[in-house]
Amino acid sequence: MAGARRDPEGRMPLREHLLELRKRLFLASLGLVVGAVGGWFLYDPLLALLQRPLELAGSEQGKQIALNFTALGSPLDMQVKASLFLAAIVTAPWWLYQLWAFVTPGLTRRERGYAYAFVGASVPLFLGGLTLAWWVLPHAVAMLTEFIPDGINGFFTAQEYLTFVMRLLIAFGLSFVLPVLLVGLNVAGVLRHETLAKGWRWAVLVAFLFAAVMTPTPDAWTMLLVALPICLLYFAALGVAVLHDRRADNRRVAAPA
Repeated sequence: MAGARRDPEGRMPLREHLLELRKRLFLASLGLVVGAVGGWFLYDPLLALLQRPLELAGSEQGKQIALNFTALGSPLDMQVKASLFLAAIVTAPWWLYQLWAFVTPGLTRRERGYAYAFVGASVPLFLGGLTLAWWVLPHAVAMLTEFIPDGINGFFTAQEYLTFVMRLLIAFGLSFVLPVLLVGLNVAGVLRHETLAKGWRWAVLVAFLFAAVMTPTPDAWTMLLVALPICLLYFAALGVAVLHDRRADNRRVAAPA
């Protein structure tokens, strides 16, 4: 925040942090609204794309599988949600930048240089999580639709199915960004590497639980393919945090001299 009062180390007091948070939330929301306007006009191709895994499962299994809107206002509600979903993907660089812009004003000038390096990493990681989720989705849909008995058609509520798909994609994208956020908290001095090191067992457990819930397929390989990248990103964040804390500690020890 330009012109904000800072202490001798260049950090911002609490009031300026709250004002900065309000500003960044407003800008991120504004970007999502603008993106949703474009997403509104791309709703039809987006809907066709999100239905593709269901159509593939139906053709492979020789079943008729279709989506239905069961309420009068469901089509409008779904189009609004789908527009915001597409906006969250397209404007990811914008709202991720706002997240980091909120963190960086509270850092010293030296620390701020480290934070900028991680901004560029968050966008490809978010897109990488979306890509992995899109690869997992057809397998999950095919496995779940196999439980439909032969000779019976499957008609699913459009709102439930599309909400499931969009939540799955966003959840994977955010899970890949989480390690970058942990590094940002470490650079900000909020989270030490010792805390990350002590919690690695819980992090691995949560990663595998997340993979088990988000990939309801009977094979263990799919779960491993989802959980292992998340675990590797966590340990990569831990390694960066160790290097940063050591440098910060060395500067702190050398400061009196």
